[in-house]
Amino acid sequence: MKIWSDSFTEGGLIPPECAFAVIDPATHVRLSSNRNPHLAWDDVPAGTQSLVLLCHDGDAPTDGTDVNKEGKTVPEDLKRADFYHWTLVDIPPSLKKLEEGQFSDMVTPGGKQGPNLPFLVKNGTEHQLRQGTNDYTGWFAADPDMAGEYFGYDGPCPPWNDERVHTYVFTIYALDIVHLPLEGTFTGQEARLAMRGHILDEAQIFGVYSLNPQIAPTLSK
Repeated sequence: MKIWSDSFTEGGLIPPECAFAVIDPATHVRLSSNRNPHLAWDDVPAGTQSLVLLCHDGDAPTDGTDVNKEGKTVPEDLKRADFYHWTLVDIPPSLKKLEEGQFSDMVTPGGKQGPNLPFLVKNGTEHQLRQGTNDYTGWFAADPDMAGEYFGYDGPCPPWNDERVHTYVFTIYALDIVHLPLEGTFTGQEARLAMRGHILDEAQIFGVYSLNPQIAPTLSK
């Protein structure tokens, strides 16, 4: 399989309009357009019954003590963990691309609805996609203005004082089952576990992003 994007190049900068936040000189960050990027794929193997799309950041700090704190930095060598930004399952094999902004456009305080996501496929019939919750669900749990279940795509928002550039990996999986065996609300990690033994092929593309003003300008060069 292969996957590509018209929104960003392999290894290049995730565009600010596809991020959750952008740099603001006065307040460090402000909310952005939060549009899901365009993604397309091809060479889906014979026997594929459904597709799954995951997006994760493998550079999330494991210790939040210094995250977004004045006079502090998040050191580059701090231990990191996965942060899931998007989980989309039960994608029909006939679907070959997702348009930019098709599933997310602007930040929704409290999160977008889910997990069910009715979707019209090319022949005009409705197909039931499902979205998992992303990890902003836990990140905003103690914020009364933002708390909620965050289904679907929400883009990059790394700490503005992080010394490390964050990498966002979009992976498309071809499965030999029509429906992922998960019920109700589920996470990206749960979807990854549920796919075990059912993956026929996969493909990845990654982009990078930073909100650190000392690092971000170098990424677009």
